[in-house]
Amino acid sequence: MKNEKARQQPASRYDYALPDDRIAKYPLPQRNASRLLLYDGTRIASTRFDHLPRLLPEGSLLLFNNTRVIHARLPFRRTTGAQIEIFCLSPHHPSDYAENFQQRSRSTWRCMIGNARRWKEEPLLMQVPVKGGTVNLSAEKAGRAGNDAIISFTWDNPEYTFSELLEIAGKLPVPPYLNRPPEADDDVTYQTVYSRAEGSVAAPTAGLHFTEELMTQLRDRGIRTAEVTLHVGAGTFRPLKSETVGDHEMHTEFISVPKETVRQLLHHSGKVTAVGTTTMRTAESLYYIGKKLGAHPGQPLPEPGVSQWEPYDGTAEITPRQALRNILGYLEETGQENLISSTQLMIVPGYEFHYPDAIITNFHQPRSTLLLLISAFVGDDWRRIYDYALKNDYRFLSYGDSSLLYKKTILG
Repeated sequence: MKNEKARQQPASRYDYALPDDRIAKYPLPQRNASRLLLYDGTRIASTRFDHLPRLLPEGSLLLFNNTRVIHARLPFRRTTGAQIEIFCLSPHHPSDYAENFQQRSRSTWRCMIGNARRWKEEPLLMQVPVKGGTVNLSAEKAGRAGNDAIISFTWDNPEYTFSELLEIAGKLPVPPYLNRPPEADDDVTYQTVYSRAEGSVAAPTAGLHFTEELMTQLRDRGIRTAEVTLHVGAGTFRPLKSETVGDHEMHTEFISVPKETVRQLLHHSGKVTAVGTTTMRTAESLYYIGKKLGAHPGQPLPEPGVSQWEPYDGTAEITPRQALRNILGYLEETGQENLISSTQLMIVPGYEFHYPDAIITNFHQPRSTLLLLISAFVGDDWRRIYDYALKNDYRFLSYGDSSLLYKKTILG
């Protein structure tokens, strides 16, 4: 019944009017100078993002997504002159991100193809300028996986990894709603200052407001930090086009959580704040992964680690801490330092949260899965929050302003 109720919610309930002039096309000159909307479970107030260290309760733990956006759009040109863009979505072979990026002659990816009708069967070729010459990069069709194409890339200089060739030849995939091509500054402004794990095709934008100075101030105030990795997929921009929430297919994304982060969550007694919806989805996925590990000890994790509607099936629950203990036990038994899995988790109203008490997040597109998550976290007050932001000239979406939202009143 819980599953059915979650699925049957009309998608139109999560729509609102977003004028184009409220979408921030460029970031502010100073990252942490953006506005910050505060919601404590009841009240709404405005402040600035650089006030964050004094706003978080003492003893808080901040969870960050340390993923890094790759130059995922590769512009090829046929001998006829037609331009074909290959948008790299996720590694196919090797399927491990780090291993794939380190390949030195061949790499296969799941991709979207721009202007696909103009590309027949012949390989596409590109000369990539490198120090002292060029590298010949070739792209060939190698099959399909659902709606995606499998593309095999080969190149003729083993001195260069696929990661390095992407960085040189590819373009940063800025969000489509910016309605502009990527610019040189985006290479800096569309990455968080703590990004390090390559793999995303979109930034975890809640983190774009943090600076090195702000991170130092947080540490000086005793705010603890921990990291997870979720490589953001292109599906994050796909709105709900169906009439009901249940007819939307959620995309699957790679996650990696260090053993130390699991341990910190297990032993932390203060408030936990997720920086962004991707961090929230990763943290919440831990509960269902830990639940599976407890129910099927000694068995490998299924793929995906968490399926889309799994949280709503009404099966027997365990405590959040027991789920974390199960994960720690699994990592220790297998000798792994990181929990490697994937998640298709779709958080919609009716979801029960297990770990974060608050979320730092930007303002999201109408009818998006991101907005559904926020609605699940703050209830129907999401409309009051968004109405306030629109009436008070907040900037929206990736390069826009931010918010700090709590599930319950804890501000003074």
